Order: sequence, then structure tokens, then C-alpha cells
Amino acid sequence: MRKTNLAFCFILAISALFCGMDAAAQQPQRFTKADTLRGLLTPLRSCYDINYYHLDIKINIEEQSIAGSNEFTFTATQDFDRLQFDLFENLEISKVVYRGAELHFTREFNAVFLTFPKQIKKGEKQSFKVFYAGKPVIAKRPPWDGGFIFSKDNSGNPWVSVACQGLGASSWWPNKDHQSDEVDSMLISISVPGQLREVSNGRLRSVIPADEGYNQYNWFVASPINNYNISLYIGKYAHWSDQYNGEKGKLSLDFWSLESDSAQARPHWEADVKRMLRSFEYWFGPYPFYKDGYKLVQAPHLGMEHQSAVAYGNLFRQGYLGKDLSGSGWGLKFDFITIHESGHEWFGNNITSKDIADMWIHEAFTCYSETLFTESEYGKDAGTAYVSGIRQNIMNDMPIIGPYHVNTEGSGDMYYKGANMIHNIRQLIHNDEKFRAILRGLNQTFHHQTVTTHQIENYIAVQSGLNLNKVFDQYLRHKDLPVLEYDISKGRLSYRWRADVRNFDMPVKVSLKPGRYDWIYPSSTWKAVPLASGISKNNFKADPNFYIGLEEKAR
Repeated sequence: MRKTNLAFCFILAISALFCGMDAAAQQPQRFTKADTLRGLLTPLRSCYDINYYHLDIKINIEEQSIAGSNEFTFTATQDFDRLQFDLFENLEISKVVYRGAELHFTREFNAVFLTFPKQIKKGEKQSFKVFYAGKPVIAKRPPWDGGFIFSKDNSGNPWVSVACQGLGASSWWPNKDHQSDEVDSMLISISVPGQLREVSNGRLRSVIPADEGYNQYNWFVASPINNYNISLYIGKYAHWSDQYNGEKGKLSLDFWSLESDSAQARPHWEADVKRMLRSFEYWFGPYPFYKDGYKLVQAPHLGMEHQSAVAYGNLFRQGYLGKDLSGSGWGLKFDFITIHESGHEWFGNNITSKDIADMWIHEAFTCYSETLFTESEYGKDAGTAYVSGIRQNIMNDMPIIGPYHVNTEGSGDMYYKGANMIHNIRQLIHNDEKFRAILRGLNQTFHHQTVTTHQIENYIAVQSGLNLNKVFDQYLRHKDLPVLEYDISKGRLSYRWRADVRNFDMPVKVSLKPGRYDWIYPSSTWKAVPLASGISKNNFKADPNFYIGLEEKAR
């Protein structure tokens, strides 16, 4: 395991922000009823399946407020007369209308409980509309802490957006705020001052003049979408289009930059987007949202994976705000935000974790997509250097998987450590075509679905033919690395694993002979093999493709 040197302290600082880690997150967590109401899929939430939303709101930029409604259309999964939806308590609900009449509702923290006049039967399709208004949470450090961003561009024009992953979509619009239930389709109607333009997910259906000099932009999302991906961008935008000849035909590409930045944005974005699509369609399968197209939108924050409307704020620089998170040099060969946030279209948006405790499914694979992109463009050695380099950002502070049912993520190591776990598994599969087939198979098998860690683990194990339970357990459910303990004496290598997982037995490659790596099969008990002439304690090492600890220890 490499330690981070002082030259990369700034990278760790950036990484800590990117992973949403701060000092408070390192302390033992105490959960409240509010956490459970948000994170637990109770019968009051599982009793209905969301089919369609129509969000219709007006943005008052001067007052930094919103007002409007959201219509819920759902199918009952069981008989019920009461349900829960979610909206932050600082936003006031004026009424909830069902079949032309107002319904009784109560609120507890950010949960809203709605009572129907008679029982709704399993299989029935019904709808209700929530009318609300207020000042949404303003992000202090977007996109990491979440909320609305009311800012101005360099010319002093209003520039507004929202990013709410982790904080929750219910911070600004009423919905069933649980990742397990993605709405099948959605109409997003946003009214903004007439001198500005508005961009949201999906395809633009119409722009309609509204009261007080406003225009209403109507965007339709034809594919299932998770709540935190719904977003809006308001500003003085320039727009241009292109297309990509992809695996499923012609994919529309739309680019929205600030007017003042369009001359810089156009060549910068076009340098990366098509080669990103070429790489990711090769490794992961077809872009998952041909119906809704691909958009890249300049945002007043660093970036977010908003489905079919990817948020971009990397200042048109290579790397991460001009820095190489890997320290390998390869991280400056592409725009990190364009590549990373677009990678989420496959892992995070196409495949979504049911509980954010399993957010590694989004971040580990997407972080590894940076390696695969580097490999596609510059060769396998470049990809290996990149994935090895990002290890300097790993903290090994707590398990990657977080506590379930309380809307809480695990360690920010879900990014870099998660990517390196996947790289380990790739070595164990030892067949890149099979590995690629597994990545593509994940996106096909779980297309537009929400999943659990168990489903992903099981799929990879079955398709690879390997027993990977202990590997997943050690890297996802424990904070420490497995350590290969070894001793070299009289021309023989003795070795064993020290790990949290009982009887950990992951194979690994080490230098048994000069100039090459060979497989050994450690377990928790000492084993020994002969070493070739020329291998000693001074030059023995493990294959750097494996992210493990290595420790000399006399028997």
C-alpha cells in the first residue's frame, strides 16, 4: 500500500470534499426517527408504486423561492388508505387534491402522511396533486452538501441550479423520496423569467409564455429516473446539437453552456464526449437513455450525474479542476467531470442502488470507468497506472457499505477503493473479454432497475465462475485492507493472509521469478513455495494490479 506524499496533500483535500467526507462523518453516527422515516421503506411507502410525476413550479429568483405543484400517479401494490410521501418541513403544503377534493394530511419531520377517504385496492391506478411553496434549502458547498444554487455568471446574469444527492429531492419538490422506486416517466414544467433559458432532464416538448413575463419550459423524461437526478438549470444559455452513431443507432447530443463561455465550451466538450461514448458503449453496452438523449449542461457547481442532463462545472480544464487525482499524468489527458459524471449514466442512473448505503454500486464502477476510458484511449499500461495512482486518495477509514434504512452512505472510499476492488476482481477473472461481458451484462440484466449489493455480487460471481464472497466482504464491509504477510528464508517464500474475513483466501500474483509475477493461493495459514534465484527480501513484491497490504513478518 502506497502512502500519500506531501505533494499530493491538495489532492486528498479535494478528494475528501468530492467524497462528501468531513470530520463529523468520522464519528459514531446516531440516527433519529427522522432518519428512519427518510431511509426505511415502510408499508406506508411500499404500498404504492410511482408511475408518473408532473412537477410544475415557478422559480422566483429574486426571492429565492419556488411555488407550484407535483402530481403523483401511482399503482397500489396492496390495499391501503394511508401513505407517506416526502417534502422538507421548511416548504409549506397548501393543499393535497384527490378526485377534486382536498385530503387530510399530517407532517412529521420531512415526512407527509396522507389519508384517503376510502381504501384503495391493490392494482388500482390513482393520482393526487400536492400544492406547495417556500424557500428551498440553499447549498453552502454545492454539490457536496446539496440544495439550490442561486448565483450569477461573469456578466451578472442570474444562474440557478439544484443538486441534491444525499440531501434528497424532497428538499425542493414533493415525491416518494426513496431510491428503490424510480418513476417510470415524468413531465418537468419549470417557469422562469423570459430573458433566461431553462434546461432539465429529458427532451424539450415546448416553451409556453406564462404570466408576469415568465416562460414555462416543459421537459419530458421517457425513461425511469431516480429522484435526486431531477434537476433544473436557469441562465443565459447557448445551445448547439450534434449526434453520435452508437450501438442503438443515432443518439442526439445537446450542449448547453453559458453564452459567454460557448466559444471555449464547444471545442472542449466535443474533444471528450464522443470518445467517452465510444469507450463506455464498448465496455458497458449501449448508452441507456437513447429515448431522452445525452445533454451536457454548464452548472454553477462542480458537477453531478443528472440523468440525460449531466451537470458540468470543471471550468473547461483537463483533470479535476486542472489537477490529476491519480498523480500518474494520465489524469490530465481528459476532463474528469465530463468522463466521471457521464459514466454515471450506466452506473447510478441505469443501475441504481435501492438504499444509499449501497452507493458503492454507483461510485466504484463509475470511478473505474475513468480507468477504462484511459485504457481505451492510451492503452492498458496507462489504465493500470491511473488506477494504481488513485490509491493515494484512499483513507481506509470505515466500511464502504453504510448502515441500511437510515439514508446514510458509507465511506468515501467507495470511489477509489471501490474502483481498485473491481480492478482486483478483473485480475482474478484473468480474461478481459469475460470481464467486459460482465460489465455489459450488468447493464443489460439490471437495465433501468434498482438493485442491492447482493444482486451485484451474485451476478459477478455467477458470471465469472468465481467464489468472490470473501473478496466483497473484506473490501466492502471492513475498513482495512487484507495484508499478505510473508517471510523469505533459504530460497523459500512463506506467506499467509491477515484479514478481517475469516479464512480469507484471495489468490494473488507475486514475484516468484525475476521479471514476472506468478499466482499464489494464500489462506489464513502459512504456506510455502520455492523462489527462483535472484528473488530476495530486497526485491520481492506483489503485482501492483492488486490493491493489498504487503508486510514482511518472520514466521
